[in-house]
Amino acid sequence: MKAKHRVSDEQRRQVLELRRRHSLREVAEATGLPLGTVKTIISRSGAFRDNEAHRALFTLPPIKASAETLPSVPELPPQQRVTGDKEVDAVLWLRSIINTGQAALIDRAMEGAKKIKTPLDVLEKRYTAHLVATNPGHPFAAMSSFGFADLDALATRAIEQHRLRLEGAARFGDDLLADTEAESFCIAALRGLEATGQFGDFDKGQVAARFNAHPELLPHTLADCLYELDYWSRLYWLRNAVDRDASDGPAEATARDWFVFGLLAEIRPRDKAEALAVFRYLVASDRDDMAESEAIMLNLIG
Repeated sequence: MKAKHRVSDEQRRQVLELRRRHSLREVAEATGLPLGTVKTIISRSGAFRDNEAHRALFTLPPIKASAETLPSVPELPPQQRVTGDKEVDAVLWLRSIINTGQAALIDRAMEGAKKIKTPLDVLEKRYTAHLVATNPGHPFAAMSSFGFADLDALATRAIEQHRLRLEGAARFGDDLLADTEAESFCIAALRGLEATGQFGDFDKGQVAARFNAHPELLPHTLADCLYELDYWSRLYWLRNAVDRDASDGPAEATARDWFVFGLLAEIRPRDKAEALAVFRYLVASDRDDMAESEAIMLNLIG
């Protein structure tokens, strides 16, 4: 009968520490423990299951039914004389209607655009010429006319912005721009740290030490990391739809976002599906060219 392998508390600690950065087989080789024993220690510890306490903090409030009712017939924005060119001003008015994000108004605006005889790309050039003429000495004045003729793209963006504004109100009410519980935690954790550098960033080593001092709120898995990163991204876009200047939130929250992004290079994937989810996140988030990305990819392929 095979003898049971006795494992000390120090060996258990070592197994859990090594597993965060190494495969199961590598942990077994490093500790001299049987592979089955390593698997059992890790399974019983629960340290590599998703951290429910962490997820509870980094979760948006649930959507609540709004007590407000929208008017059955939304009001049209007023027409204004902007350039003196009637057709260009008509398109500017249609764009202001589309920017409301109201589907009913957008449909009316798109129908109105069909009645304008001059091609919209020609009107865009006339609007560009107006901007250049009325803003002498400003080489980037013409940039305000980019996309002037693409009403379909504008409508797509406006509808999404309107959807986000409604979602933000349904989740947060009037408190969308107030610090969330997660942001308050970040502010408290980094209290006393001095921002440095041109962009006012915190020292990454000090940030890591502060957040690691709260292990109960650390991601346990790569899935936890993606869950928190999604929280920060969704919070950003909800706020951006209401007030672009307040989109980022406090600097401590940004530091937390980058700290968790860095953990994607440290926490080992539990399986191929988790590794693939991180790879897809890198591509979709446009973070695949960040300084940490190569280390993340090396972590995924083992």
